[in-house]
Amino acid sequence: MKLTDLHVKRLKAPETGQKTHFDETLRGFGVRVSQGGTKSFVVMYGPSRKLRTLGRYPALSLAEARKAAKRVQAEFLDQSDHAPLPERVDFADARSRFLADSKVRNKERTYTDYRRLLNRHFTFSKDVSDLTRRDVMSVIEGLAKTPSEQQHAFVAIRIMMNWCVKRGLIHSSPVPPLSYTTPARSHILSDVDLATVWRRSDEVGYPYGNINQLLILTGQRRGEVAALRRSWIEDDLVVFPAGFTKNKREHRLPLSPMAQKVLSGLPDTGDLYFPARGVEDRAFNGWGKSKQRFDKTLEVAPYTLHDLRRTFSSNMARLSTPIHVTEKLLNHISGTVSGVAAVYNRYSYLDEMRLAVSCHDDHLAKLIEP
Repeated sequence: MKLTDLHVKRLKAPETGQKTHFDETLRGFGVRVSQGGTKSFVVMYGPSRKLRTLGRYPALSLAEARKAAKRVQAEFLDQSDHAPLPERVDFADARSRFLADSKVRNKERTYTDYRRLLNRHFTFSKDVSDLTRRDVMSVIEGLAKTPSEQQHAFVAIRIMMNWCVKRGLIHSSPVPPLSYTTPARSHILSDVDLATVWRRSDEVGYPYGNINQLLILTGQRRGEVAALRRSWIEDDLVVFPAGFTKNKREHRLPLSPMAQKVLSGLPDTGDLYFPARGVEDRAFNGWGKSKQRFDKTLEVAPYTLHDLRRTFSSNMARLSTPIHVTEKLLNHISGTVSGVAAVYNRYSYLDEMRLAVSCHDDHLAKLIEP
């Protein structure tokens, strides 16, 4: 049969044992159904007709499983001469090589994330070519209580192992073709919690406390605020240059009176408002430890810094700010004014944005009154 999502979904469990249904469109690829109803994708390869399990349905989709089956069959053909690997490399050495290459090829933040994730979670004492899927997945499954960290760790080790394949350090990656996704977050801070975070920011001060205050006042992403430069300020505007922002477009953001007051009170540190400690030309990046210290005595519901951006957006709605003005403030390009409409509508909405952030200042001022 030709396997489709509907066919796979409707396959019934056999009365005893297990039954494999092979796909007509990809020879050797199929789905195995057990007596208990478990469905697993499999691929058959080689003259000895070895059968490899790719993953369980529906955690692994049909499309992903078909791609994985093609990779397995292609890898066998590439290795049919059973040529030995040019060298045996222990995992720690392979990790160091990957990180060195990543530092050259990727952005600083990407490299830093890879380094943290790989050094913290993956400490195998064996050659990288001897790693098994069980080795890798035992680490990933151990992070189930922190879904976001689990997802990022999975991506990091998958990218590293694929890099090892390309460099000839291993024949095939032990990381399965699965994906870990985290549920969409919807948390916003209550008025009381928001005021508490603001007052705590006042106590902590420069740099992390002031960054927090600007996140609350502007709704921008943490990396955009941390990398803020004095040369980007034009009167009451901050002009994020094209190529810097997430959508690679210039973003002109009016600064509210409270935001201007925060910036005017910052120490003179050159062009960067928040340089990294001891490195004047690099933006602040000490997020983890800073937030841990900041939250240590904070009696508020658990939150992330991105929740401050979501709270800003929600409070704009409470203040009756038109959604297209809020989207301009947040620098969204896929909202109400997008596609063809965005091409023809070149109006900046600066006056409307100024009014919105001024109203937001008034709202916040009432919250933080003693």
